[in-house]
Amino acid sequence: MTISVGDSLPDATLVKMGAEGPEQVTVKALTEGRKVVLFAVPGAYTGVCTTAHVPSFIRTKGQFEDKGVEEIICVSVNDPFVLANWGDSTGATEAGITMVGDAASELTKALGMEFTAPPAGLINRSKRYAMLVENGEVKVLNVEESPGECGISAGEGLLDDM
Repeated sequence: MTISVGDSLPDATLVKMGAEGPEQVTVKALTEGRKVVLFAVPGAYTGVCTTAHVPSFIRTKGQFEDKGVEEIICVSVNDPFVLANWGDSTGATEAGITMVGDAASELTKALGMEFTAPPAGLINRSKRYAMLVENGEVKVLNVEESPGECGISAGEGLLDDM
């Protein structure tokens, strides 16, 4: 079953890079009592993810803050080491975007957002989407029809629907 507007996010354990190394963090801890944007990419360092999706949230971060968004979180089915380096290389970390790994695809599968594209080497990855979440509830959900597209799931696309 795919997550929908009005649904509560499932709790899943994710991993991010902390000051002492990898740290586990739950979806509940990231979203409870907060207004956040959660966006997912098929993979760190992949073309559209690097050249369009992440930069769109760097560009629009201030506009989201103006609308009361406390944190922008990028989720990818990658390990925290890859995401930390990718966050540094894209400027996302410096911009204040939180890079979180769903290494076991736990959240991705629970949301019904998994896809596999063997010809591209993408196995058990996440569809490209963006959502506005308030206190764990999905308020806006924009899912791309193709993982190579970045329109409605871009920062500007999500802002248009808020």
